[in-house]
Amino acid sequence: QVQLVESGGGLVQAGGSLRLSCAASGRIFSINTMGWYRQAPGKQRESVALITSGGTTNYADSVKGRFTISRDNAKNTVLLQMNNLEPEDTAVYYCHAVAAVASYLPPRTYWGQGTQVTVSS
Repeated sequence: QVQLVESGGGLVQAGGSLRLSCAASGRIFSINTMGWYRQAPGKQRESVALITSGGTTNYADSVKGRFTISRDNAKNTVLLQMNNLEPEDTAVYYCHAVAAVASYLPPRTYWGQGTQVTVSS
């Protein structure tokens, strides 16, 4: 009932920057937490950054100081600005949202299809 579509991935050299975008659509009553996860080959999916409806953010230690998450509530969009990228950041990045589709239903977790980020050394 809620669709998340990511964009902005690509290939970048170490030290470069990328900005990921995720737009939520569909039947949405409210969106609570939005964020980004990533999964590298052979590794489990890990949380990268999240932002609550109130603007509180949280980051993985590995990206603190380099990544910035933000959201545009009017557009139901979450952004991830990634600076000083490292080869270790290479992964598929997945948009994540906790959203409710009606006022009388509890929030549920939704996932995007992922966008590839590749950082060359």
